[in-house]
Amino acid sequence: MLSLGMITLVVDEYDKAIDYYVNRLGFELIEDTLLTNEKRWVVISPGNTGAKILLAKATTGTQTSAIGNSTGGRVSFFIYTNDFDHTYKEFTQNEIDFTELPRTETYGRVVVFKDCYGNKWDLIEKKNNE
Repeated sequence: MLSLGMITLVVDEYDKAIDYYVNRLGFELIEDTLLTNEKRWVVISPGNTGAKILLAKATTGTQTSAIGNSTGGRVSFFIYTNDFDHTYKEFTQNEIDFTELPRTETYGRVVVFKDCYGNKWDLIEKKNNE
């Protein structure tokens, strides 16, 4: 059996990224290990299930140019909640940059937001909390 364990999110600075994802979005800091003077192993997670996120500091021009645009402007990440109204209210209070108003789709309630780098995320409450 296979499962997706972790994905990489390229960032400009570790501490800035940790502050945003942990303090504003409420993610958990799983690990922050110094590997070299310039490189850290920083893992965050929005919850107990699903893939973790490795925050990787850009070290080349190509990597820097991918910050915030790894999917060419499409939604990159999908976060599920079992209480849309509560999560939306918390994110709003934490000044998360929503690109639209919440809407109802056949699969549930959803709203798109941008993180501090411009990556687009869907906040989703699945229909009937499936």
